[in-house]
Amino acid sequence: MGHIQDRWYRAAKHPTTREPILDTKGKPVREKTSLYGVGRRYKVRYTDPSGEERSESFPDKQLGAARAFLHKVENDKLAGTYLDPDAGNILFEAQARSWLKGQSQDAATQQTLLSRLNSQLIPYFGKRRLSSINPAVARDWLGSMNEAGMESNYQLVLFDTMTSIMSAAIDDRKISANPFRARSVVKPKPVRRKIVPWTEDRLWSVHDALEPGSQLAASLGAGAGLRQGEILAFSPDAIDRRAKMLNVVRQVRVVQRTLVFALPKGSKTRETPLSDGVLEEIDAHVERFGTTTVTLPWLVPDGRPETVDLVILRGDGRPWSGDLFNKVVWQAAFKDAGLEYRNRLDGMHALRHFYASTLLANGVSVTELAEYLGHSDVKTTLETYTHLMPTSSERARLAVDTVFRPSDLALAQTA
Repeated sequence: MGHIQDRWYRAAKHPTTREPILDTKGKPVREKTSLYGVGRRYKVRYTDPSGEERSESFPDKQLGAARAFLHKVENDKLAGTYLDPDAGNILFEAQARSWLKGQSQDAATQQTLLSRLNSQLIPYFGKRRLSSINPAVARDWLGSMNEAGMESNYQLVLFDTMTSIMSAAIDDRKISANPFRARSVVKPKPVRRKIVPWTEDRLWSVHDALEPGSQLAASLGAGAGLRQGEILAFSPDAIDRRAKMLNVVRQVRVVQRTLVFALPKGSKTRETPLSDGVLEEIDAHVERFGTTTVTLPWLVPDGRPETVDLVILRGDGRPWSGDLFNKVVWQAAFKDAGLEYRNRLDGMHALRHFYASTLLANGVSVTELAEYLGHSDVKTTLETYTHLMPTSSERARLAVDTVFRPSDLALAQTA
């Protein structure tokens, strides 16, 4: 059990017997110590849950505060909510790097998170102590992002990252509350842009303007829903001709400036239907250009070698990185087609949007579409494409008309 030491006064003792001296009322007489008037008067002494002795000092006339502190410490120890008063002194940067170790160990994800920490969060919070990051600091940070003109969607990404880091600090018993969950701290709101699919004319204009060895990329995106990295890692070996299905089992991506093979996004493989028209184009492409055997490390730069026969390659036979393909091949096709390249609207992801809109317009369910696109949650598909779903209003009207027949229909049936 802890106690409070008065550093300025002590119980007076008889010089010979060393017994406490009492006044006329039987109470101990107090005398000044050699520390009288020096430093803080009251020192709370206690042991933490690990058995380590700790103390906290309070100034003169603050005996009540000292008692309240000791009372809270003892209650927190009993409740299992005790926090080391010094734990919050750790710098944010150290906490952030500790948090990073507990996130997905996927190399590309780690690379993305580390970049986010080093470019945005550590420069602002890195040298601050965790205990000093309060709601006021959080609000100032949000204000600085607004003043810098940062897009709200990226603000939200950074906000969620900070919230996660500070939640980890609570789990580590370094702070007691998350300042980014305070009522006075308003979370950035995402801007949801409605997807406007390409027209068929735009798709074929871009397709035909691509260099011949790369035209298959547009068909695999718009006709099979593949992502860019999946397109660049496509191999004819992934085709199940009997079932007319395409097995999406890998992608190409860059990790630490090195091209690697990896599982598709979310480490989720999938099957997607393969139409006769797309299959014909694949076969024609392979017949004309052949395949090239490519060996890349799996997942990380020093990963095991993975060998695949690829069909969309650079002129020297090497595989494309997504960024290089965008700059050299994809954007050039818009110029050659006489089309304006629109940022956000004309990236290769527009091919998947075209694929999704085509399937929805032809009666494919959202659940099936989510599976073909490789979405982990059908909610993502609904939020992205619900406005593209064909209306059921006309079908509903016709259904009701079978009971409440309009006059022209009733006359036709009685004639």
